[in-house]
Amino acid sequence: MPAKDVINVEKQLVFYGAYHSNPINVAIHICCVPLILWSTFVFVAALSTPQSFPTVSHYFGPYLAFEFNWAFLMALSYWIYYTILEPVAGLLYAPQMIAMFLSATAFVHRGDGVKMAAYVHVFCWIMQFIGHGIAEGRAPALLDNILGALVLAPFFVHIEMLFALGYNKPLHKKFINGTGVEITKFRRERAQQERAAEKKPLLSK
Repeated sequence: MPAKDVINVEKQLVFYGAYHSNPINVAIHICCVPLILWSTFVFVAALSTPQSFPTVSHYFGPYLAFEFNWAFLMALSYWIYYTILEPVAGLLYAPQMIAMFLSATAFVHRGDGVKMAAYVHVFCWIMQFIGHGIAEGRAPALLDNILGALVLAPFFVHIEMLFALGYNKPLHKKFINGTGVEITKFRRERAQQERAAEKKPLLSK
C-alpha cells in the first residue's frame, strides 16, 4: 500500500471492509476487537518504563488509573492516527480510548491482571478466526496487511457503528461502493483459481 494511502480514510476503510462483510463476522468483531485492544493495553502497561518517563500517575478508584507508561503512548498514537484519518470520528472515539487505557492500567495492578487479559486476548482472536473461516469465508486482513489490520481494526468497528447511526453519509456511501468492488474482485479471482484447479487433473490425464 502506498505511503500516501496510510492517511486516506476511504481507502483504509475499504481495505478493511472488504474482509468484513458478513453480518456474523462483523458482530464478532464489534465484540472482540475492542477487547483485543484493551487486553493489549494491559500487556503494554505491564512493561517497565525508562527513567526518562515522567512519574505522573493518578488513581480514580480501583478500576481506573492513569500512569505515564507505554500503554498511554500507544493509546495516544492510535488516537492521533484515527483523528488524522477522520477528525470527527476520531474525536468521538476519544472517550472509549480513554476508558480502555485507564481501565487497562488499573487492571494490570491486579495480581492476575496480565493472566486474565491473556485469556481474553486469546479467546477473542479464536472467535475472530472462526468468524473469518466459517462466516466470512476469507482469511483475516492481517494476512495481507498486518499493520493496517491491527491498527485500523478498532477504528473500523467504531466508524461502522457510527455509520449505522447515520454518520457521514457521503463517506458511508463511498465505503459501501468501494467495499462492494473489492469483494466482487476477490470472488472473481477465487472463482478463476477454482476453475484453474479443476482443469489441472483433466490436463494431466
